[in-house]
Amino acid sequence: MQRILRTEWLKIRWYPAFWWVMGITALTYPGINYIFHGIYDNIISQDNNRRSQILKALIGNPFAFPEVWRTVAYFSSIFVFIPAIVVIMLITNEYSYKTNRQNIIDGWSRNDFMSAKLIDVLLLTSMVTLLYAVVAFILGVTNTEDKSANHLDLIYYIGLFALQTFSQLSLAFLVGLFLRKSFISLAVFSFYFIVLEPIAVNVLKYKYKTHIGEYFPLEISQKLLPVPAFVGRFDESGYKAALDAIKYHVGYTLALVVVTWIFGFWFYNRRDL
Repeated sequence: MQRILRTEWLKIRWYPAFWWVMGITALTYPGINYIFHGIYDNIISQDNNRRSQILKALIGNPFAFPEVWRTVAYFSSIFVFIPAIVVIMLITNEYSYKTNRQNIIDGWSRNDFMSAKLIDVLLLTSMVTLLYAVVAFILGVTNTEDKSANHLDLIYYIGLFALQTFSQLSLAFLVGLFLRKSFISLAVFSFYFIVLEPIAVNVLKYKYKTHIGEYFPLEISQKLLPVPAFVGRFDESGYKAALDAIKYHVGYTLALVVVTWIFGFWFYNRRDL
């Protein structure tokens, strides 16, 4: 394990693109949440605007404890494709610089190599999850006026966020493993993430009146983090159904993660280096 970690560190230590994208990730996650917080704060701070006061009473404060855990998780999940870029770079660079071959020559097994990539994805997931948790905690502390509020209620969203992130980064890894070329992999994953699956899910839902789109690879884990509660108040029955479905999608997502990595190990053990 120590040898694997040291080798992976040496691969990224002097890789500028990796650190640039990680820097963008570190700025984007707090940035998107502070933008939405600024919009909310701007609306409710208009003391002479009666409509703003009604709106404040209606939606409450989505950035106060405990609701902040859910709100920040949802907004942060929008930009999971940024750390996905890091994952794709990490695997496609192995082919570009032929370091995967060198690892095998140095005595690694193919399973050792795949285990190293699994560790990479787990570490990146942990870093992103920690960033989300810190942002949520800071926003919660600075926005909670009710001293009796339960800070730990809904804290399980940290686990849901981590599971969603790991699942989607695993899919990004699989795309990079299969296609090998970084530009092509990034284009395919971005197109599928941003365009193809969302359109397909909505066409199936609204035109053909079927919910089969909920079981698409990315949508499975998207259901772990429903919209913030203040949005759900406009469709309370639908929002309650979304909350009830979380426990099922935890199981679906775990199954998808297992299948993704089993297939990845199987595929890498059978393809030419």
